[in-house]
Amino acid sequence: MKYKKTVFLKNGKKCLIRNATGSDSESVYNNFNLTHGQTDFLLSYPDENSFDIEQEREFLVRKEDSDREIELCAVFGDRIVGTAGIEEVGKKYKVRHRAEFGVSVEEDYWGLGIGRALVMAGIECARQAEYLQLELEVVRENLRAFELYRSIGFCEYGYNPKGFCSRNTGWQGLVLMRMELL
Repeated sequence: MKYKKTVFLKNGKKCLIRNATGSDSESVYNNFNLTHGQTDFLLSYPDENSFDIEQEREFLVRKEDSDREIELCAVFGDRIVGTAGIEEVGKKYKVRHRAEFGVSVEEDYWGLGIGRALVMAGIECARQAEYLQLELEVVRENLRAFELYRSIGFCEYGYNPKGFCSRNTGWQGLVLMRMELL
């Protein structure tokens, strides 16, 4: 799936939100490892990255060629500072209307509106792919992300009190959120 849009951030500077391509593999790989080491609110730790740079390239090429999935990146200046992705829940009839969504932004760029821009781009792409529901999970203590999702229109539909087992803090509750895209 292809996507490209320039947005203005809270500091007045421009940020390009676009689909990541195979040629972005090293930057996306490095961004994943960096962001997953900067917060305890993401699914995995850097040492759990199951891709190498070549596997990342193959993944990004598949996403670019897909009609229903995408890996987005936020480019600030000449550097990728955030990513977001949409993945189908499944191909079977009963779940093909649903997509999962995730986002991460480098800590130095928090608070500028990049996360919001990535979420809005993800919603736009999910609608283009004709999904009817976009879903995500957010660590309850991640108040900034939780409030961002709520302000955009995601609603809470469940809670898993032992959703993550953090190496640093123990159990983390996950709030299950969804947005209808009708």
